[in-house]
Amino acid sequence: MSAAKAAIANFFMDVLSQGYAFFCSSNRFSRSLKLSCRNSPDESICLAAGTIPLHDRWESRYPRRLTMCDDFTLEQEEAALKRMKLSRRQFAASVGVAGGAGAIAALSPAGNTAMAHGSGGLMEGNVSFPSEDGTIDAYFVRPMGGKHPAVILWPDIAGLRESYETLAISIANEGYAVLAMNQYYRDAKAPVLGSFMEWRTDEGRAKLRPMINNLSSDAVMRDAKAAVAYLDAHEDVDTARGIGSCGYCMGGPFTVYSTAAAPDRVKAAASFHGGGLVRDDDNSPHKLMQTTQASYLFAIAENDDAKAPNDKVELRKAADASGRPAEIEVYPAAHGWCTLDSPVYDKEQAEKAWRRMLVLFAGL
Repeated sequence: MSAAKAAIANFFMDVLSQGYAFFCSSNRFSRSLKLSCRNSPDESICLAAGTIPLHDRWESRYPRRLTMCDDFTLEQEEAALKRMKLSRRQFAASVGVAGGAGAIAALSPAGNTAMAHGSGGLMEGNVSFPSEDGTIDAYFVRPMGGKHPAVILWPDIAGLRESYETLAISIANEGYAVLAMNQYYRDAKAPVLGSFMEWRTDEGRAKLRPMINNLSSDAVMRDAKAAVAYLDAHEDVDTARGIGSCGYCMGGPFTVYSTAAAPDRVKAAASFHGGGLVRDDDNSPHKLMQTTQASYLFAIAENDDAKAPNDKVELRKAADASGRPAEIEVYPAAHGWCTLDSPVYDKEQAEKAWRRMLVLFAGL
């Protein structure tokens, strides 16, 4: 290993020894590294990293206006960066320097399983399929051989990128055919942004805001129907099983939209620090639950709960009134704790949320 690579590896080992973990979104290493870090000559750098999840907040045009990753959640990110003694620029650079997908695989909730299973156990690639509004591009990964229950994955506000492809790989390693969606396909192919930290820049916000405005609840439900049609037509999907959905931040309510869009197929939805789950309009996710046949997991961030403490109450009322099973819990973690490239990623609480999601999906 060169002196420069050794220095990078030592830096990450030092940071990890202090309890922090990093995701690298660099395309420097080949896509195959997402499946097997050990194929890389930079293996020691890949293995130096651990697990990361993030999330953020979005701006919507709904009657009850919300912002995800707003100033309130920004404070939590700033505090995390201060603990790490890193500036935003340094953190953004660190997640783009060392290890590529192999690093994320080591950090993901499945840990090294993604690397081990991936060395011949998974099939993955970019796919596209038609929707009413255009052609959706997505990332599709599933176990090699046989048929498997499907999962639709909705990324956070920064969109489909390497961190969410790695998360999809981790879920696939549990035996699922995972379709990670590019929610911004109407405007651009993924990745629109390379990392969550790009959303925090003026340029990143200016780029995404007009795209976010295209994501009404009706639009997302059309996309969910298209995703279900694609999955049900795929030879590797077990159509005798229900489809699951998981979403992060902006993607949290999208999971409920998915269950409402195809109630006979999407039978489970897991929302992690989702925003806009309880609103005043008729398409509020908590109101749509009555039209579904799904079971739910709502994992709520403690700072989101502090801002809207009644949301968990309304979610419980809606679930009970609809006769829908729902696990609703406030986690002792900040908004964005489950996304791999966020400064507020919380490994312990992310792994707990991961385990609860797998319990939910076991019932598909």
